[in-house]
Amino acid sequence: MSGFCYKRVLLKLSGEALMGDAGYGIDPKVLDSLAAQIKDVVSDELELAIVVGGGNIFRGLAASAQGMDRSQADYIGMLATVMNALALQQALEAIGVDTRVQSAIEMRQCCEPYIRRRAIRHLEKGRVVIFAAGSGNPYFTTDTAAALRACEIDADCIMKATKVDGVYSDDPKKNPDAVKYDTISYSEVLAKELHVMDSTATALCMDNKMPIIVFNLGVEGNIARALRGEPVGTVVSFQ
Repeated sequence: MSGFCYKRVLLKLSGEALMGDAGYGIDPKVLDSLAAQIKDVVSDELELAIVVGGGNIFRGLAASAQGMDRSQADYIGMLATVMNALALQQALEAIGVDTRVQSAIEMRQCCEPYIRRRAIRHLEKGRVVIFAAGSGNPYFTTDTAAALRACEIDADCIMKATKVDGVYSDDPKKNPDAVKYDTISYSEVLAKELHVMDSTATALCMDNKMPIIVFNLGVEGNIARALRGEPVGTVVSFQ
Protein backbone atom coordinates (compact mmCIF):
# COMPACT_ATOMS: atom_id res chain seq x y z
CA MET A 1 0.00 0.00 0.00
CA SER A 2 1.47 3.34 -0.99
CA GLY A 3 0.65 6.98 -1.44
CA PHE A 4 -0.29 7.70 2.17
CA CYS A 5 -0.17 11.34 3.28
CA TYR A 6 0.69 10.44 6.87
CA LYS A 7 3.32 8.36 8.66
CA ARG A 8 1.78 7.94 12.12
CA VAL A 9 -1.99 8.05 12.65
CA LEU A 10 -4.40 7.58 15.53
CA LEU A 11 -7.72 6.00 14.57
CA LYS A 12 -10.62 6.77 16.92
CA LEU A 13 -13.36 4.13 16.88
CA SER A 14 -16.62 4.40 18.76
CA GLY A 15 -17.85 1.38 20.65
CA GLU A 16 -21.05 1.56 18.58
CA ALA A 17 -18.98 0.91 15.45
CA LEU A 18 -18.29 -2.61 16.72
CA MET A 19 -21.90 -3.65 17.30
CA GLY A 20 -23.12 -3.24 13.72
CA ASP A 21 -26.89 -3.44 13.47
CA ALA A 22 -27.21 -5.15 16.84
CA GLY A 23 -28.40 -3.12 19.80
CA TYR A 24 -25.63 -4.24 22.11
CA GLY A 25 -22.22 -5.88 22.24
CA ILE A 26 -19.81 -6.84 19.47
CA ASP A 27 -20.73 -8.14 16.01
CA PRO A 28 -18.01 -10.62 14.93
CA LYS A 29 -18.61 -9.85 11.24
CA VAL A 30 -18.10 -6.12 11.82
CA LEU A 31 -15.00 -6.86 13.86
CA ASP A 32 -13.53 -9.06 11.12
CA SER A 33 -14.29 -6.48 8.42
CA LEU A 34 -12.68 -3.73 10.45
CA ALA A 35 -9.60 -5.87 11.13
CA ALA A 36 -9.25 -6.57 7.40
CA GLN A 37 -9.39 -2.83 6.58
CA ILE A 38 -6.72 -2.14 9.20
CA LYS A 39 -4.50 -4.92 7.84
CA ASP A 40 -4.74 -3.38 4.36
CA VAL A 41 -3.18 -0.11 5.52
CA VAL A 42 -0.62 -1.18 8.12
CA SER A 43 2.81 -1.33 6.51
CA ASP A 44 6.32 0.08 6.71
CA GLU A 45 4.79 3.32 5.44
CA LEU A 46 2.18 3.68 8.17
CA GLU A 47 2.23 3.39 11.96
CA LEU A 48 -1.26 2.99 13.42
CA ALA A 49 -2.58 3.50 16.95
CA ILE A 50 -6.23 3.04 17.91
CA VAL A 51 -8.46 4.36 20.66
CA VAL A 52 -11.76 2.50 21.00
CA GLY A 53 -14.83 3.59 22.94
CA GLY A 54 -17.15 1.44 25.04
CA GLY A 55 -20.63 2.71 24.20
CA ASN A 56 -21.72 -0.64 22.75
CA ILE A 57 -21.40 -2.12 26.25
CA PHE A 58 -21.75 0.70 28.78
CA ARG A 59 -22.02 4.49 28.60
CA GLY A 60 -20.88 6.23 31.76
CA LEU A 61 -22.59 9.52 30.97
CA ALA A 62 -25.95 7.82 30.37
CA ALA A 63 -25.66 5.86 33.62
CA SER A 64 -24.75 9.04 35.47
CA ALA A 65 -27.87 10.75 34.10
CA GLN A 66 -29.92 7.95 35.65
CA GLY A 67 -28.47 8.53 39.11
CA MET A 68 -25.23 6.55 39.22
CA ASP A 69 -22.20 8.31 40.67
CA ARG A 70 -20.41 9.89 37.70
CA SER A 71 -16.92 8.72 38.62
CA GLN A 72 -18.08 5.15 39.23
CA ALA A 73 -20.02 5.15 35.96
CA ASP A 74 -17.03 6.42 34.01
CA TYR A 75 -14.76 3.74 35.46
CA ILE A 76 -17.24 1.07 34.37
CA GLY A 77 -17.21 2.64 30.90
CA MET A 78 -13.40 2.49 30.85
CA LEU A 79 -13.54 -1.24 31.57
CA ALA A 80 -15.93 -1.63 28.62
CA THR A 81 -13.30 -0.10 26.34
CA VAL A 82 -10.79 -2.73 27.51
CA MET A 83 -13.21 -5.48 26.48
CA ASN A 84 -13.52 -3.92 23.02
CA ALA A 85 -9.76 -3.46 22.73
CA LEU A 86 -9.10 -7.12 23.53
CA ALA A 87 -11.73 -8.23 21.01
CA LEU A 88 -10.17 -6.04 18.33
CA GLN A 89 -6.71 -7.35 19.21
CA GLN A 90 -7.92 -10.92 18.78
CA ALA A 91 -9.47 -10.13 15.37
CA LEU A 92 -6.27 -8.43 14.18
CA GLU A 93 -3.89 -11.11 15.39
CA ALA A 94 -6.09 -13.82 13.84
CA ILE A 95 -5.18 -12.37 10.42
CA GLY A 96 -1.52 -11.81 11.20
CA VAL A 97 -1.41 -8.22 12.44
CA ASP A 98 1.00 -7.82 15.38
CA THR A 99 -0.89 -5.89 18.07
CA ARG A 100 -0.44 -4.57 21.60
CA VAL A 101 -3.12 -3.33 24.00
CA GLN A 102 -2.10 -0.68 26.51
CA SER A 103 -4.53 0.21 29.28
CA ALA A 104 -4.63 3.41 31.31
CA ILE A 105 -5.93 1.25 34.19
CA GLU A 106 -3.45 -1.47 35.10
CA MET A 107 -4.59 -5.05 34.46
CA ARG A 108 -1.38 -6.87 33.69
CA GLN A 109 -2.95 -10.27 33.12
CA CYS A 110 -4.48 -9.16 29.83
CA CYS A 111 -2.74 -5.98 28.62
CA GLU A 112 0.24 -3.73 29.16
CA PRO A 113 0.04 -0.58 31.27
CA TYR A 114 0.14 2.59 29.21
CA ILE A 115 3.74 3.76 28.86
CA ARG A 116 4.32 6.44 26.24
CA ARG A 117 7.84 5.45 25.22
CA ARG A 118 6.90 1.78 24.97
CA ALA A 119 3.88 2.65 22.82
CA ILE A 120 6.06 4.64 20.43
CA ARG A 121 8.59 1.78 20.25
CA HIS A 122 5.79 -0.67 19.39
CA LEU A 123 4.68 1.65 16.58
CA GLU A 124 8.22 1.94 15.26
CA LYS A 125 8.39 -1.87 15.14
CA GLY A 126 5.25 -2.00 13.01
CA ARG A 127 2.82 -3.10 15.70
CA VAL A 128 -0.71 -1.71 15.96
CA VAL A 129 -1.17 -0.22 19.43
CA ILE A 130 -4.68 -0.13 20.90
CA PHE A 131 -5.10 2.32 23.78
CA ALA A 132 -7.77 1.16 26.23
CA ALA A 133 -9.47 2.54 29.37
CA GLY A 134 -9.61 6.08 28.00
CA SER A 135 -7.30 8.44 29.83
CA GLY A 136 -7.75 6.52 33.10
CA ASN A 137 -9.66 9.45 34.58
CA PRO A 138 -13.41 10.00 35.06
CA TYR A 139 -15.12 13.02 33.49
CA PHE A 140 -13.09 12.63 30.29
CA THR A 141 -14.42 10.91 27.17
CA THR A 142 -12.58 8.55 24.86
CA ASP A 143 -12.55 11.43 22.34
CA THR A 144 -10.39 13.38 24.78
CA ALA A 145 -8.28 10.26 25.36
CA ALA A 146 -7.77 9.99 21.59
CA ALA A 147 -6.66 13.62 21.34
CA LEU A 148 -4.34 13.18 24.32
CA ARG A 149 -2.73 9.98 23.03
CA ALA A 150 -2.37 11.41 19.52
CA CYS A 151 -0.44 14.37 20.92
CA GLU A 152 1.65 12.15 23.20
CA ILE A 153 2.79 9.83 20.41
CA ASP A 154 3.30 12.75 17.99
CA ALA A 155 0.75 11.48 15.49
CA ASP A 156 0.27 13.32 12.20
CA CYS A 157 -3.52 13.31 12.52
CA ILE A 158 -6.56 11.78 14.20
CA MET A 159 -8.94 9.78 12.03
CA LYS A 160 -12.40 9.94 13.61
CA ALA A 161 -14.52 7.06 12.32
CA THR A 162 -18.27 7.76 12.37
CA LYS A 163 -21.52 6.60 10.81
CA VAL A 164 -21.80 9.66 8.53
CA ASP A 165 -19.56 10.83 5.71
CA GLY A 166 -18.21 13.96 7.38
CA VAL A 167 -19.19 17.02 9.39
CA TYR A 168 -22.54 18.68 8.62
CA SER A 169 -24.06 21.99 9.62
CA ASP A 170 -26.86 20.00 11.26
CA ASP A 171 -27.90 16.38 11.74
CA PRO A 172 -28.34 15.14 8.14
CA LYS A 173 -30.75 12.42 9.30
CA LYS A 174 -33.11 15.03 10.73
CA ASN A 175 -32.44 17.98 8.43
CA PRO A 176 -32.25 17.23 4.66
CA ASP A 177 -30.93 20.75 4.08
CA ALA A 178 -27.84 20.18 6.25
CA VAL A 179 -24.65 21.20 4.48
CA LYS A 180 -21.55 18.98 4.48
CA TYR A 181 -18.18 20.66 5.04
CA ASP A 182 -15.12 19.46 3.14
CA THR A 183 -12.93 21.43 5.53
CA ILE A 184 -13.72 23.37 8.67
CA SER A 185 -11.72 25.11 11.38
CA TYR A 186 -11.53 24.07 15.02
CA SER A 187 -12.97 27.41 16.09
CA GLU A 188 -16.01 26.95 13.82
CA VAL A 189 -16.62 23.47 15.21
CA LEU A 190 -16.56 24.87 18.75
CA ALA A 191 -18.57 28.00 17.98
CA LYS A 192 -21.28 26.09 16.07
CA GLU A 193 -21.27 23.22 18.60
CA LEU A 194 -21.00 20.65 15.82
CA HIS A 195 -19.85 17.88 18.19
CA VAL A 196 -17.19 16.42 15.91
CA MET A 197 -15.50 15.41 19.14
CA ASP A 198 -16.29 16.75 22.57
CA SER A 199 -15.18 20.34 23.22
CA THR A 200 -12.23 19.34 25.41
CA ALA A 201 -10.85 17.04 22.69
CA THR A 202 -11.38 19.65 19.96
CA ALA A 203 -9.66 22.34 22.01
CA LEU A 204 -6.72 20.03 22.74
CA CYS A 205 -6.33 19.29 19.02
CA MET A 206 -6.53 23.00 18.24
CA ASP A 207 -3.90 23.91 20.85
CA ASN A 208 -1.54 21.27 19.44
CA LYS A 209 -2.36 21.73 15.73
CA MET A 210 -3.59 18.15 15.41
CA PRO A 211 -5.77 17.69 12.27
CA ILE A 212 -8.94 15.61 12.59
CA ILE A 213 -10.28 13.63 9.63
CA VAL A 214 -13.94 12.70 10.06
CA PHE A 215 -15.14 9.91 7.74
CA ASN A 216 -17.69 7.12 7.37
CA LEU A 217 -16.31 3.82 8.61
CA GLY A 218 -19.25 1.94 7.09
CA VAL A 219 -17.86 2.29 3.55
CA GLU A 220 -15.26 -0.41 3.04
CA GLY A 221 -11.88 0.99 2.02
CA ASN A 222 -12.50 4.45 3.46
CA ILE A 223 -9.62 4.14 5.94
CA ALA A 224 -7.15 3.74 3.06
CA ARG A 225 -8.83 6.49 1.02
CA ALA A 226 -8.67 8.94 3.91
CA LEU A 227 -5.00 8.12 4.46
CA ARG A 228 -4.28 8.91 0.81
CA GLY A 229 -5.94 12.29 1.18
CA GLU A 230 -8.95 11.43 -0.98
CA PRO A 231 -12.10 13.51 -0.26
CA VAL A 232 -14.03 10.93 1.77
CA GLY A 233 -14.97 13.10 4.72
CA THR A 234 -14.22 16.40 6.47
CA VAL A 235 -10.84 17.72 7.59
CA VAL A 236 -10.88 19.81 10.76
CA SER A 237 -7.82 22.08 11.04
CA PHE A 238 -6.82 25.73 11.14
CA GLN A 239 -7.46 25.86 7.36
